[in-house]
Amino acid sequence: MSMNVSEFIWKRLREWGLRRAYGYPGDGAGGIDVALQREIDAGRIDYVQVRHEEMAAFMASAHAKFTGQVGLCFATSGPGAIHLLNGLYDAKLDHMGVVAIMGQQARSCIGASYQQEVDLQSLCKDVASEYVVTVTEPTQIRHAIDRAVRIARDKRAPTVVIVPNDLQELPYKEAPIAHGFTHTGIGETVTSSVPDRKGLEEAARILNAGRKVAILAGAGALEATDELIAIAECLGAGIAKALLGKAAVPDALPYVTGSVGLLGTKPSWDLMKECDTFLMVGSSYPYSEFLPDPGQARGVQIDIDPANLSLRYPMDVCLQGDSAATLQALLPLLERKTDRSWREKIEREVETWWKVLEARAMTDANPVNPQRVFWELSPRLPDDAIITADSGSVANWFARDLRIRRGMKASLSGGLASLGAGTPYAVAAKMAYPERTVIACMGDGAMQMNGLNVMITISKYWKQWDNPRLVVLVLNNRDLNQVTWEERVQLGEGKTTATQSIPDFPYHKYAELLGLKGILVDHPDQIASAWDDALQADRPVILEARTDPEVPPLPPHITLEQAKAFLSCLRTEPDLKEMIRGSAKEMLATFLPHRKE
Repeated sequence: MSMNVSEFIWKRLREWGLRRAYGYPGDGAGGIDVALQREIDAGRIDYVQVRHEEMAAFMASAHAKFTGQVGLCFATSGPGAIHLLNGLYDAKLDHMGVVAIMGQQARSCIGASYQQEVDLQSLCKDVASEYVVTVTEPTQIRHAIDRAVRIARDKRAPTVVIVPNDLQELPYKEAPIAHGFTHTGIGETVTSSVPDRKGLEEAARILNAGRKVAILAGAGALEATDELIAIAECLGAGIAKALLGKAAVPDALPYVTGSVGLLGTKPSWDLMKECDTFLMVGSSYPYSEFLPDPGQARGVQIDIDPANLSLRYPMDVCLQGDSAATLQALLPLLERKTDRSWREKIEREVETWWKVLEARAMTDANPVNPQRVFWELSPRLPDDAIITADSGSVANWFARDLRIRRGMKASLSGGLASLGAGTPYAVAAKMAYPERTVIACMGDGAMQMNGLNVMITISKYWKQWDNPRLVVLVLNNRDLNQVTWEERVQLGEGKTTATQSIPDFPYHKYAELLGLKGILVDHPDQIASAWDDALQADRPVILEARTDPEVPPLPPHITLEQAKAFLSCLRTEPDLKEMIRGSAKEMLATFLPHRKE
């Protein structure tokens, strides 16, 4: 059966198993749009129309994170292609495989400063450094698609295929058996997922010799839950989690210390700073100041990507391999530690920490403490919930106050830490798992940037879902809160109201305007019932909580420099009284966690 180039693109993508596309049309991709409609009509491709191309790329990145499959997005030439970049960088920095199909102006006018002519090859050479190609001839499209998908999948990176619009409707031709042509195929790539015996034995010697073993689990360990637990039980170790590894192990385990870093916990800080042996699994966590000091601990690292090995800490043994398979091979070589004093210390600190978090969450605020919003949600999370979060202060409470259980999924924009990713992530999660409840945790800055836009997409598709429950939490504090606190604690400057204050907006009423459900919380006594209503709703919900911007996202360890900067900011702080009040209450709850205000 004859077909044109655009029809072949969708057929080949389907043959690779890519059956959901996120995108937005345009005349630079007109032939691709027309061919896609035929695929949709035949029930072969599931298409999600976004309101902005950046959301398409975010959704493709999130699709890869939540499913383990390659994500797929497309856009028209010029501005459409440019808009994809931020979401593609999200995929690049979090090592997710995404294929982007971009339209381009006709081949005959390239180089003529034509309308919407952008040098897309150069534009994408960094974000798609593993593979970017401009197709110039019909026989080229087969190997362009094949290489884009294979490289995206196997190297876990974004790739880009650029297709000029005059090529899109030309008849597709198979490459001849002749010099100057190539013939690619579809299939799995079989690799060795376990390091050799010698490396495993050396790693085991280091881990067996350690008395105080700390484990850091990242996104690469999400499928190694049982193995991480078995290793930790054998070694009497504690497990801290990088933010992208939040769902790697359940938080109910008494030796799981929670997140590491500025958004992390005090038990994770103590675990890292007091260990003598460090096992890092599936993580390229960037902030070395929150890891053991160089020379403090002997190190073993497991990662599928050799470029990540010994990158953040000087490791003694680096094992390239799949996290689960490598830990399985390592476990029989380990000796169970009989001295459990290190483990017992970790468990005492974790138990105390949860009490501290509860005390902080229950502290009075004006009008609502954002921590309590998350604290009340945590026990109400459905067993199969998927939670997304945005960047900003909301990520602190997501990282600390939500107890992840086995079977849940959770993610956010990690390496890029882009504002505005939480709602497109939620849409991708819901499209991939329509039967599961999805919760997006948003600040008002992120909601105004992208979230309001994405709610229109949610209103377009929600009636297709088996389970209509998608809850978008918005912390409405009228402040770009994380940056406000960073300026106070890192720069020693008070809140810069001209740049940090943002407009108020009736988010819950906006939901009703779209035919969705809106819930407003402006008193702490309303929080629990609001969550109950939202999680039982018959349609997507915006739960707007009017929260106090002066509740500080306290770091797990306050340095002398941070304390000095905080004192320095007092001289220029416009909201001085409220800031001191909020900070004092949180500090009191930290050191007197059983005391009631």
